[in-house]
This record gives sequence, C-alpha cells and structure tokens, in this order.
Amino acid sequence: MSSTIAIALAIGIYFAFYKIYGRHLKRQVGTGKRATPAVRLYDGIDFVPANRYVLFGHHFASIAGAAPIVGPAIALAWGWLPALLWIWFGNVFIGAVHDYLSLMGSVRYDGHSVQWIAGRLIKKRTRYIFSIFVFFVLILLVAAFSSVVGNVYVAQPSVPTTQFLIIFSAIILGMLLYRIRMKFYLATAIGIFMLILAIFLGKISPFKASYQTWMIIIFVYIIIAASIPVNVLLQPRDYLNAWLLIFGLVLGGIAMIFSFTRLGLPAFTTFNAKVIAGKSTPFWPAIPLIIACGSLSGFHSLVASGTTSKQLERESDGLFIGYGGMLTEGFLSTLVVVVIAAYGPAFLGSFAASNYTDAIKAVGGPVGIFSKAYAEAIYRTLALPKELMMILAALWVSEFAMTTLDTTNRLARYTLIEIFEPLRDKLPKFSRFITNRWVASAIPATLGILLALTGAWSVLWPAFGGANQMLAAIALFTAAAFLIHVQKQRGLNTLIPALFLWITVSVAMIWYMFVCVPSFMKTSPIQAYIIGGIIIAMFILNILLIYDFFKSKG
Repeated sequence: MSSTIAIALAIGIYFAFYKIYGRHLKRQVGTGKRATPAVRLYDGIDFVPANRYVLFGHHFASIAGAAPIVGPAIALAWGWLPALLWIWFGNVFIGAVHDYLSLMGSVRYDGHSVQWIAGRLIKKRTRYIFSIFVFFVLILLVAAFSSVVGNVYVAQPSVPTTQFLIIFSAIILGMLLYRIRMKFYLATAIGIFMLILAIFLGKISPFKASYQTWMIIIFVYIIIAASIPVNVLLQPRDYLNAWLLIFGLVLGGIAMIFSFTRLGLPAFTTFNAKVIAGKSTPFWPAIPLIIACGSLSGFHSLVASGTTSKQLERESDGLFIGYGGMLTEGFLSTLVVVVIAAYGPAFLGSFAASNYTDAIKAVGGPVGIFSKAYAEAIYRTLALPKELMMILAALWVSEFAMTTLDTTNRLARYTLIEIFEPLRDKLPKFSRFITNRWVASAIPATLGILLALTGAWSVLWPAFGGANQMLAAIALFTAAAFLIHVQKQRGLNTLIPALFLWITVSVAMIWYMFVCVPSFMKTSPIQAYIIGGIIIAMFILNILLIYDFFKSKG
C-alpha cells in the first residue's frame, strides 16, 4: 500500500463516520436549545462559555499530549496494518463515542465529572471508589508529564523559552478576545503571528536551568494555571497550541498524499512482537495499552467531563468538539504510522523487521523516529528544511505535554473537591478550606512534583496503561447507563463496545500480572510488589464495576 491510499482511506473513514454515525449519536443524546452549564452556572472561573473553535483547541490540545505519537510509533512492532485497523475502528466505534457521551452526559449533569455521574446512574460506592482511583491516576500523570517536560527543557533549552512566550501570547490573545472584544478572526490572526514569533525567538534565545529548578517553576505554574479563570490562560493557550498541531497535521497530510511512497515497513510482523517489558506481547489484548490515546483513552473522559463540559456554549457544538476531537487525534496517530512506515526504513536499517523495538531505540525512541521520518517526508515532498521540521515535530510533544499537564492539575482539583463534597455539611470549615481552589490545586501539584523530583513515578508508571483503559471502560459503562436509563435508548452501540473493552482490559491485566510483573522481580522486587498490588486492586475494581452496572436500575 502507498502512503497516498492510506491517508485517503483515513480521511474517507473519518468523514463518513462523523457525518453518519456521529449524527446518530447526536439524535440519541437529543441535543436541544437548553442552556448549558457554562451559561447557566457561569462563575467567571471554571464555568465560562467559549467559542466552539477555541474550545475545540482546548479539548484537542488537552487530550492529545504525546501519547498519540508515542503509542502508534511503538505499535508498528506488530506491523502497520494491525496498528491502522485498531486506530480506525477503535476511534469511530469506541474512542469517539466514549469522548462525546462523556462530554454530553456531563453537560446534562451540571458539568459534573464522569465518576460523579457513575455514582448517580450506577451506585454511590462506584462514585467514591472511582473518584479516589481517578485522583491517584491524575497525580501520577502530573508527575509523569512534569518529568517529561523538565527533561525536555534541560535537553533543549530553546523549548522553555518558546513555551513561556506562547503562554504570554495566550494571555494577550485572551485579553483581545474577552476584554477588548476584538473580532474573532482578527484576534486569531494576531495570535498565530505571536505563536510563530515565539517559535523563532525560542530558537535564538535558549534558557538553561537544572531539572530541579524546572520542577519548582512547573510546580508554581500548574497551581496558578489550575486556579485562575479558564478564559485568562487555558482557553487561549490551548487554542494557540491547537493551531500548531493542526498546521503540522495539514502539512504532513499533504506531504503523504502527494508523496506516493510505498509503506516500506512490514504490513504484519507477528502476533507476539516484543513490545512490553521485553516480552513477547500478544496484539490482543495488549494493543489498547500501547496505542492508547491514538484510538481510545479513559483520560479523555476526565477532560470531557472536567473542563470541556464547563465551557460548552451550545449543546449542538458537542459533536464537533467531542466526537470530532477524537477523530482528529486518530488522524494524527494515522499520520504517525504512515510516516514511519513510509520513511522510517531509511533510519532503521535491516533491524526494522526482525527487532523493531530495539531499532527505534537507536534513533531516539518513538519520538526520535517520528521526528526524523516526518522531517524526511516534508523535505522530499514539499522541499521544506529538515531541521525546521524536526523542531516542529519535537515541539508537538513538549508543547502538548505542557498543555496536558496543567489541565490534569485542574482536573485533580475538581476531583479532590468532589471527594470531599460529603463533608460540606458535617465539617463546613474544613470543607471550605480543602475545597478552596488554590488549596485544592496545590495538593495534587505538591504530590505530583514530589514524585517527579524523586523519580518514584517511574516505579508506578508501568501500571498506567491498564489504569487508563480501565477508566475508559468505566466511562463507557456510565455512558451506556446514561443512554439507557436517562435517554431511554437501547444503548447497544455503547454497551457492546464497553463490554468488549472491559473484557480486553481484564485479560490484559491478567496477562501483564503473570507475564510482565515477574520480570520486575529480577531487577526491582519492590517495584514488582507495588505494580502487582496495583494490578490486583484494579482487577477487583473492574469486577466490582461490572457487578454494579448490571445490578443498577438507573
């Protein structure tokens, strides 16, 4: 297959499903002219209605992160065909459905989180257990993304200069949009100009600091970013970031359509490629743990029901932002697979087919091989400078890691407030203190940065893939309960994917427990016991979830 056919197929599939299946979901939800929480509960801090394109930028930038680049690049170990099939069908039948219904369910429940809704529609204990589990995952994400961003800043001093100039540009853009009330398209043009200028100035004015210094700066930043009104920084900054990624997507898509290059990596290698922990990893059930956000991700439900639902101006915009945002991320993952399959062999050599995982390590890992292949594709097809394109590809990863980082800390604030909600009447003074937005932002930031400073997050990280997809299964069951009990729909188009994902995640956890965890015993027995304990706890939660769902009556 050529790159042209692969990209054309992806565009055709996504366009058709958005128009047909997306509209079917919209009819099931029954969007109308009712006021959204952003309008009805406006508070000028978290509940602030946003222009649909600005909100798409926030939602897309927050859910994207680095995962839709890293995961698909690793999944090529099984071959480009199974990777593309999982991305495409996972997108349209599971991931995009999950994201859209998580958003709309939250909109119908005053912007509450998916775990809060689960407590209403399934069982109360589901909410509390789910909320504590989500808080743990969010702290782990704060630690992981802080560490990633800090290491990038140390290795590439031009990146922090660019990112902080983009933050300054976003604040100016927010003032143009919300205070001066400048015309949207004119303000956007000024914002894009400032974005380009920030990238240029970052390259000529690098800023160097130690990893520990960056952790302190990031700590202060994410507390402020998670506490101030969304229209001051979050909305305009994510909107600018989305332009950066959209530009790269369009550029890459055009290059691959007109390159007519054969996909040189194998279409299929083996069902049991060495992917996770150096072990022979079966494509099913492990594939959701690897590709993750590129196809479906539980973290998306937290963003959709956490920040996005509180900014949705009209219910009719939900499909464009929720379903459309996931399809756009799927296209990014598609582009990653096609670019590496077409131009990666030149950098991977003869080891690509026999031991792909080791081969990409030699060229900088998943991000390294994508950056090199992407730059080569643009250079050969559009004759743009390789070095500039490599910087663009690397900037994607760091910029969206930073975006996801402060969104994650804001989500942790929301989650902490919901956990302590029952104490509002029993301990009013303590409740007011712990749920203060500055305090509730500082707690997860402190825990996350401490994990990042000590490196302890890396001990827990191997459990994240299972935790993330377990979140997706819980969110899908909650969405199914919403359609069946509230919307009075049959809900099979959500229930069947939820059951499939639940089975897949359960089997994956069993496989990981008995195949991968024992390998940690040789190098780090403490890590093996911790990871094993987490997986056992998640498996018990997974069983409890399915029991509670089928016992619930809405």
